[in-house]
Amino acid sequence: MKEIDPGQTGRAEAFALWMNAPMPMVTLFKTLDVTNLAGLSRRRGRKFNMLMCWCIGAAASGMEEFYLLPVGDRLIRYDRIAVNAVVSVRDGGISTCDIPFSRELGRFERDYLSLTAQVRSTGQPHDLEDCMVIGTSALSRYDIDGAVNIYAGVYNNPFLIWGRYRKRLLRTELPVSFQFHHTQLDGIPAARFLERLQAEIRGLKL
Repeated sequence: MKEIDPGQTGRAEAFALWMNAPMPMVTLFKTLDVTNLAGLSRRRGRKFNMLMCWCIGAAASGMEEFYLLPVGDRLIRYDRIAVNAVVSVRDGGISTCDIPFSRELGRFERDYLSLTAQVRSTGQPHDLEDCMVIGTSALSRYDIDGAVNIYAGVYNNPFLIWGRYRKRLLRTELPVSFQFHHTQLDGIPAARFLERLQAEIRGLKL
């Protein structure tokens, strides 16, 4: 990771427009068809949220926009991507866990299971400072349509939120919210990311 001159990137105008905006975050909503993912989770005994996190990383890793992030008043270029999961810990609270993304699902799954278990046991977050981290929050016990995360000026990372998936007659659906900093992404690539996420979900094979 390294700081770069925004003027040497395609985000120069966005950096000038949005870095000091009082609310630079944008949220898109999409209902995903997760029939394949839910079926794989049920038949193969794989955690649904782990599969979702892998698909998110897979969709983002092929887009150059996800390797740039505004941090403080700087623009940082990263070499790697990680996906963050919120973990319930033993004392009843929550903590967070950054899982490095790997195109190899088996490796990602091992990291996901071991690192979230570590956070659950210790109550301490697992942070990866050298990765562009995509945040996630799975409210999987609850039926929600979407959410807009708070913006406190200290967490500019892209963030996805979802609740419990919904079983329809012939498919299973999952509404998701995708929040991102406008310096990092415009609406079109953000919408393209959600289309890529849908394609990863439909195309996943185990």
